[in-house]
Amino acid sequence: MNWSELEDPALHAPAAQAPAAAGAHALFPGDRGDLALDARRALCQLLAGPSIDAQRHAQLWPALLGHEDALRARLSELFLELVIDRDMGVAFTRQADTGELDTPTLLRTAPLTFLDSVLLLHLRQQLAEADAQGLRAVVAEAGLVEAMGVYEKNLSTDRAGFERRIGAAIVKMRESHVLTRLRGSEDRYEVSPALKLLFPAEDVQALAGVYRALREAGTAAAESSDSDADPSA
Repeated sequence: MNWSELEDPALHAPAAQAPAAAGAHALFPGDRGDLALDARRALCQLLAGPSIDAQRHAQLWPALLGHEDALRARLSELFLELVIDRDMGVAFTRQADTGELDTPTLLRTAPLTFLDSVLLLHLRQQLAEADAQGLRAVVAEAGLVEAMGVYEKNLSTDRAGFERRIGAAIVKMRESHVLTRLRGSEDRYEVSPALKLLFPAEDVQALAGVYRALREAGTAAAESSDSDADPSA
């Protein structure tokens, strides 16, 4: 018998790790978090998107401001930046500028069609007009369809197909929470104030010029086509 046969196997077993202490604000078994419940709710809303605003999220807004530093720290760990406009009462997250670092992208992005883009521009303009009067920006689906009608010639499609495209664009705005359906209404929506931050005034002016030129080009092309087709012209 040698010494190795007499050694206690426990001497070579890995040391048992003590269980990690529960967080300061543990809410459930195994919870290691140290954020209070209201701060966690605000963090979840920021990640779910698109924003927290003081009117629609009356309970989350004070939690956001009260735990701002902690929330910024959590978001930074995910390569995200917290944007807050206290005057407007709006906050949202965006990808942080990490330079040349190879970092994952957590926020979902979706490509915009031509109609998506002009609808966003129209909603941003409606928001600016309502804001100038101290009102909420409320739009009706029929009004959006009518406003987008000036671009029908640019898409060279039948009327029914064009309206389906507009409907799809409106659905996309709802799903991204740019538009929120008003209670008790099937076709009226409030425009998210976050659009003011996503679309600065200078961008609105630049885009408006581009789309104005597209509208005029489409109208001119349609008139030219009508003249060629009319033998009496």
